Amino acid sequence: MNKKIIISTLLILLFSFISIDLVSQCPMCKMAVESNQQNGGTSAQGLNNGILYLLSMPYVLIGALAFIWIKNRKKEGDISQEATPQLEG
Repeated sequence: MNKKIIISTLLILLFSFISIDLVSQCPMCKMAVESNQQNGGTSAQGLNNGILYLLSMPYVLIGALAFIWIKNRKKEGDISQEATPQLEG
């Protein structure tokens, strides 16, 4: 169990150091989109659509996994009910 805690801690630290570089790009993108929009460009709409697409993907994946899990649980429930003997009394 100690190995799992150590590995988890190291992974969290590693990912936290990697994300520092990602945060620094946000102001650059914002300035580029604002200047493009002021000059009559349409890149802001494309950026908004991309953000919505990226935002929706985790929900779609979790929904699909939940659907598959529920569907399999119902199948297992049907099989277990058929396998149990009925007592007549």
